[in-house]
Amino acid sequence: MSSTPSAPIASVRAETRYPVLGAISFSHMLNDMMQSLMLAIYPLFKANLHLSFGQIGFITLTYQITASILQPLVGLYADRRPRPYSLAVGMGFTFCGLLLLARADSFVHVLLAASCVGMGSSIFHPESSRVARMASGGRHGLAQSIFQVGGNAGTALGPLLAAAFIVPHGQASLAWFSVAALLAMGVLALVGRWSGHQLRPGRRSARAEAAPAHPRGLVRRTLAVLLALVFSKFFYLASINTYLIFFLQTRFGIGVRDAQLHLFVFLASVAAGTLLGGPIGDRIGRKRVIWASILGVAPFTLALPYAPLAWSAPLTAVIGFVLASAFPSIIVYAQELMPGKVGAVAGLFFGLAFGLGGIGAAALGQLADVIGIVGVYRVCAFLPLIGMLAAFLPDLHDTHPTARPA
Repeated sequence: MSSTPSAPIASVRAETRYPVLGAISFSHMLNDMMQSLMLAIYPLFKANLHLSFGQIGFITLTYQITASILQPLVGLYADRRPRPYSLAVGMGFTFCGLLLLARADSFVHVLLAASCVGMGSSIFHPESSRVARMASGGRHGLAQSIFQVGGNAGTALGPLLAAAFIVPHGQASLAWFSVAALLAMGVLALVGRWSGHQLRPGRRSARAEAAPAHPRGLVRRTLAVLLALVFSKFFYLASINTYLIFFLQTRFGIGVRDAQLHLFVFLASVAAGTLLGGPIGDRIGRKRVIWASILGVAPFTLALPYAPLAWSAPLTAVIGFVLASAFPSIIVYAQELMPGKVGAVAGLFFGLAFGLGGIGAAALGQLADVIGIVGVYRVCAFLPLIGMLAAFLPDLHDTHPTARPA
């Protein structure tokens, strides 16, 4: 059997719309930058509001569960009745959440602000992923990587901006970053105008993708495997995104700013892995990328809890790069598994990513209060071994009843 991608590229391919992909990626960067600011200043909230690790985890749970519950519904609705300007509306929720976060003076107020930010994400991610596929010109992995890497870059910028501006000037300085939300709303209004034009009757991108359906049993089994892989990936990522600063402070006694720089190294490596994961999947097959990414990171996660400080940043960089390369391929693989449900699939998997991250943050916070943050990292180190389930993923181009031999 030849090593072709999971699904063949159509022989007639539209032009890849790089300006649209760039605009979506740029907006994704601004969106996730604003969200990561909230994560990066958890130590500030913990000190000012006297929060426990469990309460810190519950903030993440509120934000990510709000996003995860709504995203599949938003994606399903967008597949049936696209609303081109909904992207700008979603960014408006993030704008409001950021302003509330700047003024929050209690745990309840922080939760309210986090839920607004989560609602913004629930609208932004499935619809923007669908627009990215519209602009892909058939290069679906590349388009998904360009879209996702913007979010990863924004997430990586958050800790740097927090260290440079918010830590010195206090929580209220968060309000200045609402300007980024206004800029994103303007860019997304232009994207909405383009996507609305594509959805006019007779346009190629307005028509549903003509692909035969896979057998229902295979779809259910494959989705179960993909969901398990996403669980291992995002439960582990929750331990890094939410608690790496505390882990480094506890184990090595370094300051908040130095720990935030370590977090930046990790998040920057996530961005690099995301950018390369999709195009590699287009070339060698998505199943191979998924398999190598999730299981291949296990030796490094097992070493991290016992490594000296000098090795912490290199190890987290490798972990971020390798683990992140899987997600663009997982999204496109799932969209090929369920053709014609691009928004619903994106909403399901982005929502699942947020939900598992939130549940993981809350659960690991409770566990950290019992066994300590270093003990949490020793337990989480084994999660990537779930990646062995990738062996059960089928080669999708061989599963259609009418498929021809490669």
